[in-house]
Amino acid sequence: MQLATENYLTQVSNWPTTGRHILAQFDENSVVVYQAYRPEIGNFAASKGYFGGEFSLNRMSWIKTNFLWMMYRSGWGSKTGQEIILAVSIKRTAFDEILTKGVHSKFIPTIYKTQEEWKEVVKRSPVRLQWDPDHNPMGQKVERRAIQLGLQGEALRNYSRDWIVKIENITEFVQQQRLYRQPSKWTDLITPKENVYPVENSEIIHKLGLPISD
Repeated sequence: MQLATENYLTQVSNWPTTGRHILAQFDENSVVVYQAYRPEIGNFAASKGYFGGEFSLNRMSWIKTNFLWMMYRSGWGSKTGQEIILAVSIKRTAFDEILTKGVHSKFIPTIYKTQEEWKEVVKRSPVRLQWDPDHNPMGQKVERRAIQLGLQGEALRNYSRDWIVKIENITEFVQQQRLYRQPSKWTDLITPKENVYPVENSEIIHKLGLPISD
């Protein structure tokens, strides 16, 4: 597996405990996002390096930057239809574009002047964003919020092929680490290394509700 990893307890001691933060594995050129699929879709994507076959471009597809949020959502790859866990590295410029185009999945009075304005912005944007409680390895909610981003239309078409740097099937790694999800075994739990993703554009910071850096 090519993902950088680190002991979970080491990482969690360095992560923010509250607030909205984009935790992700990234470098100068790419950002890792996670998805879970049934074998027909996941194995195709991992072997071909793009999404095709039974993958649908006619529905919204959600990506997550946070490994443990993906583990909560997929039951560590145990839920039906979410057995194959993919780590998809996409271009960093593409990820920044996704954040720029993202529109909240529900009306936020501090961001949009009226519900009518929000509805119009929703119609024009191919990206939805929402913040949900992050979770620990056991699936218990924590105070920190995790982002997920829904792609459709043009954004999903670009994501499925043009924005991809590589796709890695990390199902075996997930199955191995699932054995250590109990708190008594966290000293042995290894997770993909994640840090707070830096957002510098003040308008996007405001839209996402991110903390303002000193």
